[in-house]
Amino acid sequence: MKKLVFVIATLFVISACEEENTTNEMASLKVHLTDAPAAYQEVLIDIEEVRYNMSEEEGEENWHTLENMNAGVYNLLDFTNGIDTLLVEDEIPAGTLHQVRLILGDDNQIKVDGEYHDIQTPSAQQSGLKLNVQAPIVAGITYEIWLDFDAGRSIVEKGNGGYLLKPVIRAYTEELSGAISGVIEPVEAKPYIMAIMNDDTIATYADTISGEYLLSGLEGGSYDMEFEPVDGYNPQIVNDVDVVNGEVTTMDTITFQMN
Repeated sequence: MKKLVFVIATLFVISACEEENTTNEMASLKVHLTDAPAAYQEVLIDIEEVRYNMSEEEGEENWHTLENMNAGVYNLLDFTNGIDTLLVEDEIPAGTLHQVRLILGDDNQIKVDGEYHDIQTPSAQQSGLKLNVQAPIVAGITYEIWLDFDAGRSIVEKGNGGYLLKPVIRAYTEELSGAISGVIEPVEAKPYIMAIMNDDTIATYADTISGEYLLSGLEGGSYDMEFEPVDGYNPQIVNDVDVVNGEVTTMDTITFQMN
């Protein structure tokens, strides 16, 4: 049996009552935490929020908090050698992702020789740890960011025996999906639009005013597109539509003929 995933298009949110759509150009963003090995027993970092900035300006009004945050105290050494953990997954607007920021809490510690020591974080609690990303964000695409927190280089031992956090973090991104967009006419055909690859089907409807549609979150590969209009119009099939991760494939206009 085919797995059917019904997608309310990221660009075109369908109103079940009024059958109208609103344009909302959004992409999906996942932020992961990973680390390099360090010569400590544990490095515990209290992560409260992840924020992002889509503007070239750094004013506080340009920073936005990602929702659905998995806040908590993370032992960085649990995420070495390719292991990571998901901090947050949310939608962000299309544009350029200029920066992300980690907001830390107070429960930061290091374990050395079986004993825990507090880690001082002089400014992290107030302004957060800012990371430059400079990644173009395309509507309908799923992106992932890995925050590679180098625990070994980030912990500084002070002369009095205490420890200070001077974070060394590398941020890198990857586009995990592509999308298919296009236009149908006439809009009265109201087709059920399916992108099919192997046993997976992603489906949506077109905007009832403009006829535009977007199928997002598609794994890269070749899809067969099926358009099933309402009674009175002939269905259409377009085979071998290629999807590339990080790109939106724009199809030619699909025109329905009455039967």
